[in-house]
Amino acid sequence: MITILQNLFQPIVLLSTLAGVVMGIAFGAMPGLTSTMGVCLLMPLTFGMDAAPGMLMLIGIFCGALYGGSITACLINTPGTPSAAATVLDGYPMTLKGEAGRALGISTVSSFGGGIISGIVMILIAQRLAMLSLSFSAPETFSLAFFGLSIIASISGKNLVKGLMAGCMGILLSMIGIDNITAFSRFNFGSVFLMKGLSFIPVLVGLFALSQCFITCEELYVERPQAKKTRNPIPSKKDLRIIIPTIIRGGITGTFIGIIPGAGGDISAFISYDMERRFSKHPELFGTGLPEGIAAPESSNNGTTGGALIPLLTLGIPGDANTAIMLGALQMHNMTPGPSLFLTRLTDVHTIFAGFMLANVFVLTLGLLGQNMFVKIVSIPKRILVPVIMVMCAIGSYSINNNFYDVLVMFIAGVVGYFLTKGGFPLSPIVLALILGQMCEGNFRRSLVMSQGSYKIFFTRPICAAFILLGTAAIVWPLIKGIRGYIKRRKGITA
Repeated sequence: MITILQNLFQPIVLLSTLAGVVMGIAFGAMPGLTSTMGVCLLMPLTFGMDAAPGMLMLIGIFCGALYGGSITACLINTPGTPSAAATVLDGYPMTLKGEAGRALGISTVSSFGGGIISGIVMILIAQRLAMLSLSFSAPETFSLAFFGLSIIASISGKNLVKGLMAGCMGILLSMIGIDNITAFSRFNFGSVFLMKGLSFIPVLVGLFALSQCFITCEELYVERPQAKKTRNPIPSKKDLRIIIPTIIRGGITGTFIGIIPGAGGDISAFISYDMERRFSKHPELFGTGLPEGIAAPESSNNGTTGGALIPLLTLGIPGDANTAIMLGALQMHNMTPGPSLFLTRLTDVHTIFAGFMLANVFVLTLGLLGQNMFVKIVSIPKRILVPVIMVMCAIGSYSINNNFYDVLVMFIAGVVGYFLTKGGFPLSPIVLALILGQMCEGNFRRSLVMSQGSYKIFFTRPICAAFILLGTAAIVWPLIKGIRGYIKRRKGITA
């Protein structure tokens, strides 16, 4: 223990972790510049470092970026990272009430709480959870994706039909490109660019950020809502009593989803948001600026950080794109992931565990100290802020693949998002379906190949059957409620 603390509190280790968190927050807060891009671009900085400071810098970027995405999500309705797309649902409405500081405080504390919970789980039961993730093959992954898609019924708001239509649009968009089973090109209209499918980040940036810019242009000279000036950036006791149970549930949910290869913070954020909405005594108020609506996705998406590191360190299986890059960094530092790592480099592993907890402490500290600076974004005149956001959208979209077509996709998504918003269609179902559509379809077909065309495979595996039943209930129950409400209204009219 003493050796681990000595390693952790070396100046180079502390500075590397802090620098990683600072750079991660900056990358996360810029639309289009994801945590994956930050880890990838800044990994060369760790080449000359020892294993512990090098890995902790990358982990700091990972943790900081997931939190940073919530800053612009809450303040300007622009999720900086895909995992912050669910934070928009209640974060921005709270800002519109003039409570931007409150929204950021809840987001910061929730991000810290989710990260700490995942870190505790990672330290205590890393190897057992990693073995559980190995039981997820194609049928279980399909059932998880199906359950995620069922959330569309819950996040559609009052207009279920428009939400389902938006979800279908997202599923259709996810089918563009080469079929991952037959390698047949679909819906590319003869374009080589579309053969690889739509890049998710440009679509996300266009739907949320650029469409909001178009809407804002209609009211350039209308006064923006101002945040309440509070000396204490820490959430009030009342808010803490509300969000602490949410943080615990979200952190555990995020950790569990994080250990499943292919599932990330964006999926866990929507699932946690939906779970919290179902547990709530006032689900109809979600989307109007509730503390639970911010705490649930933020604690969950930050909870995936520790969860994703579990299969990476214990089995050498990266849980997402960030840990895939970290896998290369570990090998570069002569740390081969797997059971042998805990025998040959146990001190370094424990230092990484402790450094992960320290990175989340830095996230909390920097988030609370920088809150007053973040809040000033909402006081910038719209005629200045809108062009800056548009330029950032274009830069972020182009930097994904260094391709102008991604900028074009972002612009088209922005125009479509503008008209959908004007028509009362929710945008979140499109994003969720675009994320999960390809995963759901591909694993469904792989499952049928495994079972030689038999659908029994989805109901003879316990985990798979449980997710499918939950997803079916999530779809059917809102429909039943809608039909019952319609019948009551008809009876009231006839009476």
